Amino acid sequence: MQVVETDIAVIGAGGAGLRAAIAVAETDPGLQVSVVSKVLPMRSHTVAAEGGAAGVVRDNDSLAAHFDDTVSGGDWLCDQDAVELFVEEAPRQLVRLEHWGCPWSRTPEGKPDTRPFGGMKIERTWFAADKSGFHILHTLFQTSLQFPSIKRYDEFFSTDLLVDDGRVAGVVAIEVRTGEIYVFKAKAVIVASGGGGRIFPFTTNGAIKTGDGMAMAYRAGVPLKDMEFVQYHPTGLPGTGILLTEGCRGEGGYLVNKDGHRYLQDYGLGPATPEPRNKAMELGPRDRLSQAFWHEDQKGNTIQTPYGSAVHLDLRHLGEAKINERLPFVRDLATSYMLADPVKVPVPVRPVVHYMMGGIHTDIDAKTPIAGLYAAGECAAVSINGANRLGSNSLTELLVFGDRAGRHAAQFARDAGKADNTQRVDAQAKDHVQKIEALFGREERKEKTAELRRTMANALEEGCGIYRDEARIQATCETIADVRRRTAGLALQDRSKIFNTDLLSILELENMLEIAEAVAHSALQRKESRGSHQRLDHTARDDTNFLKHSMAHYQGTQTPTVDYLDVVITKSPPGERLYGGAAEAKAKKMEAAE
Repeated sequence: MQVVETDIAVIGAGGAGLRAAIAVAETDPGLQVSVVSKVLPMRSHTVAAEGGAAGVVRDNDSLAAHFDDTVSGGDWLCDQDAVELFVEEAPRQLVRLEHWGCPWSRTPEGKPDTRPFGGMKIERTWFAADKSGFHILHTLFQTSLQFPSIKRYDEFFSTDLLVDDGRVAGVVAIEVRTGEIYVFKAKAVIVASGGGGRIFPFTTNGAIKTGDGMAMAYRAGVPLKDMEFVQYHPTGLPGTGILLTEGCRGEGGYLVNKDGHRYLQDYGLGPATPEPRNKAMELGPRDRLSQAFWHEDQKGNTIQTPYGSAVHLDLRHLGEAKINERLPFVRDLATSYMLADPVKVPVPVRPVVHYMMGGIHTDIDAKTPIAGLYAAGECAAVSINGANRLGSNSLTELLVFGDRAGRHAAQFARDAGKADNTQRVDAQAKDHVQKIEALFGREERKEKTAELRRTMANALEEGCGIYRDEARIQATCETIADVRRRTAGLALQDRSKIFNTDLLSILELENMLEIAEAVAHSALQRKESRGSHQRLDHTARDDTNFLKHSMAHYQGTQTPTVDYLDVVITKSPPGERLYGGAAEAKAKKMEAAE
């Protein structure tokens, strides 16, 4: 067991983790920062984001408009004080990124260009063609290299947090290359490990997104907030789950069913007549578009593919020049994986699990209930996303709250000093190490990791998909509990130390099962429909009983307990979510009444 003494440990080297590390180094260059990452930084999942990052920059936009779009898009489950802070800080973070070298696409006048995104009524999404996450992550990574206080530990799999007397003390991790176990003793820890979309069978998320950071914080005693809210993105490629960015629709793409009909007009998302591109029905929020697909599928209006039902994304009317300028990566993906060149033919797409609105409970400063423990990015729930995240808010969220986590963690580390708990922390670290080593001692392999993982994922899709009901959610809870029990029968086939992916897959499965259980039990308790959580047996939104954040608490081998926390309302009382033609019709009705 190797011991590393550091001031701050950052778990994850994606957008939030790198932004947090930079913030620590800028706040106090004397603090040592250890960035512990499951993969090389440029393999972090931020690199996969295509569309862009939201921030007010246009003359016809305002912070109030960004606030209203975010709160209504989240179906009023957002904490409005956090949203106010977020929209105000967003433009500054994006400009800062530009100064660090992010190559935003430009207008003819040389200003950062913006495109429309779903649920946003004004074009406010900054973009770099359709590789925005790639360029943001490159920019953060190269910026981090100028700070000698930041030390990277690439390809280290974090397994458990060390907590003593209500204060974080560090993290245990496995160096994948050698199998050596490391203990990072730290005054503060920032979890920036991303989401857990791989708990579902069909997802845009890369293989690394197994919810490790969420599970570690959960086991350490931090509640997981709003875990029932899982976002489906409406335009994934059948078979692979690869995402075609919302920028496709932001640039004017159409969604059509098997008859070539722009079906979204049938679901209160606007007429099919030509409109300015920022009012197109395809730019409704992701939850509504995914639900509309479900209804079209029930009606038999979808296209059948070898990988299930789909609809068509039609970009042909945009023309080859515009597609090559604004959506070159999309063209490459569609042509390579679906043999469908969007310049010439419509591309089959279907909803796919994309993002988790829930995560580690934090306050507006990225603090968790454990002293010295912070979280930012998709693994955290501040909450600015509520019941449904608007596209392009997430990349900005990485910057705003990654920076905030870093600055507050730095302040905590400077003020707190070193805790006098060496013996207790060492004993706790040894316990964690022994649990890992015990896997090497199991002789019989009664179960297969891949089979258990597949059973869990299929159960979640069945019970916690786009539409849910009590019987199916309850069945999912029972299946996950059974799979958790069966993990005791897992043993290692590979007993070597070096690059032991067999070991990592078991540890990942244990993490996934814990967050899957939080998702299912939180969904079971929320007896209403709100945002991405749609109940066939409770079809209405219930603000009287459920205008609250769900809080799932870890109970070891027992099922989690779920209680609730009030949503912070500052200036926007809950209202009706209307988009496109429905919103225009209501506005005209109100004008007529006046």
